[in-house]
Amino acid sequence: MSSSHRPGADATVTAVSAAVAGPLESLGLDVEAVELTPAGKRRVLRIAVDADGGVSLDDVAAATRAINEVIDETDAMGEQPYTLEVTSRGVDRPLTLSRHWRRNATRLVKVTFTDGTDVTGRIGDSDTEQVTLDVDGSPRTVAYADVKKALVQIEFNRKDRD
Repeated sequence: MSSSHRPGADATVTAVSAAVAGPLESLGLDVEAVELTPAGKRRVLRIAVDADGGVSLDDVAAATRAINEVIDETDAMGEQPYTLEVTSRGVDRPLTLSRHWRRNATRLVKVTFTDGTDVTGRIGDSDTEQVTLDVDGSPRTVAYADVKKALVQIEFNRKDRD
């Protein structure tokens, strides 16, 4: 979760994150990121959500309603005007939690290890500590602790396996 360059933004991001986590969880959504950035006299509050099976437009609409209700009931955003943007997690965000690996099963991922080496493979089974990647037809077990960065790779002409 990140914030802007404005003093007090960290506290606002923390307050908003805490306030919206419960209502979003009741919708089956996880808060992936909360960002607050200045935009002229206003601020932009951007909240990324995710769920098992992905996030639909209906999920984003429900999340937006829930977030608006919570923010209206609290003083987390203060008096300064803001614009709310609710989005899905997005494929460009690194895989950092075990649920990210689970939700991206069968996708191609490029993993950079803490030792600087990297590998590209297809995500297989995963648990809270590790994931199995299919690297050129061979399984490779990777501990999350050994991963410096992991990004899903875009595949335009992927043939889904049966």
